[in-house]
Amino acid sequence: MISLSLNKSGKKPLVVLCLGCHSDDIEIGCGGTILRLIAEQHSCRFHWVVFSAIGVRKTEAQRAAKLFVGSKHLERIQLNKFRDGFMPFVAADIKMTFEKLKKMVSPDIIFTHNGKDAHQDHRLISELTWNTFRNHLILEYEIPKYDGDLGRPNVFVPLETAHYENKVKFLLDAFESQRSKRWFQKETFFALMRLRGMECNSPSGHAEAFYARKITL
Repeated sequence: MISLSLNKSGKKPLVVLCLGCHSDDIEIGCGGTILRLIAEQHSCRFHWVVFSAIGVRKTEAQRAAKLFVGSKHLERIQLNKFRDGFMPFVAADIKMTFEKLKKMVSPDIIFTHNGKDAHQDHRLISELTWNTFRNHLILEYEIPKYDGDLGRPNVFVPLETAHYENKVKFLLDAFESQRSKRWFQKETFFALMRLRGMECNSPSGHAEAFYARKITL
């Protein structure tokens, strides 16, 4: 298996853009990878964008961003108020949000939704990510759900024990409103990371996985 590194040379920090439809998407999809990046890239800067964060979900999103990234690494957090489940019907407005976003940041790496996700909101954000950022490294994360849309990812990030354990701890701590959902359980999150860890032979047995359409070596 070929290993690639995100270590940057020079004095500029690694700039990371995290995009999520809903308040817990980023954390579920790439929370462990974010914790690993912070541990390895001490000067990395995160731009955190959630498209539907309303009411208690806004408060949870703010808390989660601080838990996962911390004020030292969080360059900016943008919490929008688009309606959950209806994003394709206001796609023009969301497109304008992306157009404004690309004028604010040119990231080294972007985390976004999988383009083949079963959730209509997720697919739209993935499509607009590619439409907007056309010369960037984009990794599409996966989110387990009732629809059963998990696929065969081609990029794996092995996680140390502290990273995957803290990911699950922070998820349960930050998103109290989601605990009543039968799938929002620590067993679900550990199980997916264990499966991906097995697939990439992770030393810890756990990993997160992503879909990469284009990578330049």
